[in-house]
Amino acid sequence: MSKKTVIKRNKIKKRIRKVVFGTKDKPRLTVFRSNKEIYAQLIDDSNSKTIVAASSKDKDLKLKTTNKIEVSKIVGDSIGKKAIKAGIKNISFDRNGYLYHGRVKSLADGAREAGLNF
Repeated sequence: MSKKTVIKRNKIKKRIRKVVFGTKDKPRLTVFRSNKEIYAQLIDDSNSKTIVAASSKDKDLKLKTTNKIEVSKIVGDSIGKKAIKAGIKNISFDRNGYLYHGRVKSLADGAREAGLNF
């Protein structure tokens, strides 16, 4: 990624974080994507704690495909199930400066299908 792209993403990220804040009742679902993997966390910003986390590197996920969009949907479903198990239904979505399409959208759709409300 070029330096210009990183600077642009960080500006967008700061603008989003002014609005999106996670509490214990409504945590923030944040997404990080690298070239190969995707990670998602539910964060309580008032206590600075990660409540639930999921990633494409988890051993409990049975990844049968190498398509990154399908893997993202599986990770979204996984974090949704973990959140429901932890007693969380409502969340605020933090796309972390990434555009809402492709893998980020797929992860969000998987989380919605698992039962989370954005």
